[in-house]
Amino acid sequence: MSLKVRVKKKYSGFGLDVAFETESKKIGILGASGCGKSLTLKSIAGLIRPDEGSISYEDRMLFDSDKGIDVRAGKRQIGYLFQDNALFPNMSVRENIETALHGYARMKRRSIRTGRADAGMNRTADDILREFGLWDVKDQRPHELSGGQKQRTALARIFACDPTLLLLDEPFSAMDSFLKERLRLELTDVLEMYDKTFILVSHDRDEVYQMCDHLILMDNGRVIAQGDTDELFADPGTVAAARLTGCKNISRIEKLTEHRVRALDWKGTEFVTDGKVSDDITHIGIRAHDLMPGDGGVNVIACGRVSVSRLPFEWYITLENGMWWKAARELYDRYDEGMIPQYVSVDAGKILLLRDGPQK
Repeated sequence: MSLKVRVKKKYSGFGLDVAFETESKKIGILGASGCGKSLTLKSIAGLIRPDEGSISYEDRMLFDSDKGIDVRAGKRQIGYLFQDNALFPNMSVRENIETALHGYARMKRRSIRTGRADAGMNRTADDILREFGLWDVKDQRPHELSGGQKQRTALARIFACDPTLLLLDEPFSAMDSFLKERLRLELTDVLEMYDKTFILVSHDRDEVYQMCDHLILMDNGRVIAQGDTDELFADPGTVAAARLTGCKNISRIEKLTEHRVRALDWKGTEFVTDGKVSDDITHIGIRAHDLMPGDGGVNVIACGRVSVSRLPFEWYITLENGMWWKAARELYDRYDEGMIPQYVSVDAGKILLLRDGPQK
């Protein structure tokens, strides 16, 4: 199930230069808005043509600028779930699905005549409506559907065409938090049921962490890090990658020894690290939830005068040296100064060693 992407495309004031390769079936692309995530998906889908490069999936070449290969979007067998679901507004749920089935049937007939495919699926619209839990709303139009029903309809229409690869372009971006979480679980169940390879594009690290086992981090049109999702969160490697994975505390350092540094942005606080501080390490990172109350052991930090912000289930506490500490709280707890200890500490193994440059 190997996916290989190496594409470049220039725009006015922006350049896309992306390269990655993976055999994962659960791929995430994480980056800020405008970094080139959706352009990468559209290149894979055939909706835009790169200036140069190549794209292949399952040993099938979809695009190769050197060889003049550019398979049309409709023939790539790739499903694309847009942010707004892109349903036909004047058609019912059934009609949206039937339109996709008819288009797929025409494509299969052409392929069979040219000897490039077998008869393929024989599912009907009724089968798909039941599989996706849409039978009761089959005659309704998109404006009459809930957010979840719209997304299931869009997915049903995509799966009616039996895609080999599914592209998900920020499918939860316009939803409230409750609906987002519920639909994320529903989508995960559908993808596991059909056992399809997918690429999820998002600027939400929780989404990609929950759904993807291979993660690609993008910034300003380029891949800055990629690899196993858990490993990339545990060791992002660079300042930019650490920020994308949610690290709140990042400081420039002065190297003192191979396992001791001085944090220049945290009033010179010194830290001992488990990892060896090589000469190319320019920063350290500490995740806000890895700070713990107490003054025992190494890496003790004085809290000093603090600033506290209340969230539903957490305190965000800014220490006097500028570091952020995320501490759990009960829903209706009230803050008072006595709750904050004099010191917090962090385990040496939790300190991220970071470079201010591209991933090696």
